[in-house]
Amino acid sequence: MTKKEKVAFVIKTLQELYPEIPIPLDHEDPYTLLIAVLLSAQSTDVRVNKITPLLFAKANNPYDMIKLSVEEIKEIIRPVGLSPMKSKGIYGLSKILIDEHDGKVPKDLEALERLPAVGHKTASVVISQAFGIPAFPVDTHIHRLMYRWGLTNGKNVVQTEKDAKRLFPKQLWNDLHLQIIWYGREYSPARAWNLEKDIITSQIGRKSVINDYYKKIN
Repeated sequence: MTKKEKVAFVIKTLQELYPEIPIPLDHEDPYTLLIAVLLSAQSTDVRVNKITPLLFAKANNPYDMIKLSVEEIKEIIRPVGLSPMKSKGIYGLSKILIDEHDGKVPKDLEALERLPAVGHKTASVVISQAFGIPAFPVDTHIHRLMYRWGLTNGKNVVQTEKDAKRLFPKQLWNDLHLQIIWYGREYSPARAWNLEKDIITSQIGRKSVINDYYKKIN
């Protein structure tokens, strides 16, 4: 199977499995999405979705957020982990949004990346899901699957993102990055992986990955 045929198979399979794509993080608007994505770093969406209602009940906009102290924010978000860094980031970015962006989340990737605690992946998720601007945020699931499928060399997430953007049509990026995340969770996890249930990898997967799988289970 050529790389072009592999890409077509991935797109077709994911569209069949996920014709309607759930959004992993609960949010109301670009600001609450930004905060939720920031909180999700090295945490789980389930845990974040339990904590954000508590935080947003007190502050669901930057103006209310800076009325809280960093310590108050930290106490609320403690269960998601990395609360000292994340609380400072939430307070700091909220102040910058007020001072420099009239309290609104910018649609510009570079402007988002300049905000405290906001990296490239977080900024990409926000412009993709909040504003519909084509982006291909790469998380651990996408990085793992792109390698398993032989669509990237797997050296780092930067290269994986470049390869994804090169291989997949731009108009599909926003849907595909979510579809791949859901697929990774349901069919191709890092642990307790069952290749027999992994429709895509079993058909187009990198030979070395498949061989390693069978060595481990035999």
